[in-house]
Amino acid sequence: MAKLVLDLPPSVSEQEAKLLLVLELYKQGHVSLGKAAEMAGYPLRDFMRLASERGIAVINYDPTDLAQEMQGRNEESC
Repeated sequence: MAKLVLDLPPSVSEQEAKLLLVLELYKQGHVSLGKAAEMAGYPLRDFMRLASERGIAVINYDPTDLAQEMQGRNEESC
């Protein structure tokens, strides 16, 4: 894995910059949720909370698959 070295402004901590980068990598689909949590140095549950707080979906379900699954559940409940 490649390493990145940056000079950050004093207002941005190393941990904050790392989290923001990893969140974006996850959001863009470059890393899995588990890998992103590992890279950011957070337990999975905490990373999921941090992502959700920033409006990043932690459950990515294809709309077509979801519609089919919901249709199947509606038919089962009848």
